[in-house]
Amino acid sequence: MLTPYQFAQTVEEVSLNSWPALTQMLLDGWLLRFANGYSRRNNSVNAVYPGHLPAAEKIARSEAIFRAKNLPPTFRITPFVQPDDLDAQLAAAGYQKVSPTSVQAVSLASLPPLPPAIDIKLQAAPGEAWIAAYSQMNEVRAGKEDTLRQILEHIPLDTCYATVERAGKIIACGLAVRQEKLVGLFDIVTAAAYRRQGVGRALVLGLLHWAAKNGAEQAYLQVVVGNQPAIELYSGLGFREIYQYWYRVRE
Repeated sequence: MLTPYQFAQTVEEVSLNSWPALTQMLLDGWLLRFANGYSRRNNSVNAVYPGHLPAAEKIARSEAIFRAKNLPPTFRITPFVQPDDLDAQLAAAGYQKVSPTSVQAVSLASLPPLPPAIDIKLQAAPGEAWIAAYSQMNEVRAGKEDTLRQILEHIPLDTCYATVERAGKIIACGLAVRQEKLVGLFDIVTAAAYRRQGVGRALVLGLLHWAAKNGAEQAYLQVVVGNQPAIELYSGLGFREIYQYWYRVRE
């Protein structure tokens, strides 16, 4: 039986596998991830191991690598970073704290039933319609759809892409990525005109039921702290916070 800290640490590790970068490198225990600037998750430093070099030296070397790629130096700060005072060091160096995010989890032992009134389509691969709908609803910047496509193609685990349609148009979509007994939910979005109508809840339940049928026992997700409607949705399904992370960025 894992302790709460060990479980959270496992979720953190699995989440990195579930949303892969296109390229990455290790720098004395720090994992530097890159994906053409698409999402901070995939374009940041993850300080996963202590290493041997002074943190100040690794910060400077990381900055140089990010600048060479025309990316702002970005560090992802979790409860597991090494050294454990990295956040304070970055703050002192002028890095700004942005995008505090809540990582939440729920047991899949007793899921609510699927709502019969909402038809949820599930498929193993995204397809162009899923990518186009997600890009439109989540306002993916022009030119970044191809990077999103590449990231999805690089996911090395079992995936399930969900959609809900109205009049032949996708109005909600999302993604589940399963690694053994853990499943992560990513890219959950509902068109503005259909929010607070049970569509997002139904879509999430569709993904969770798929995961449970395929051997998952726990689900996790990441939600921006200020996104109150999403937090309320997930809370209603039993999700509870297990830790937070944020970014330190220097423009």
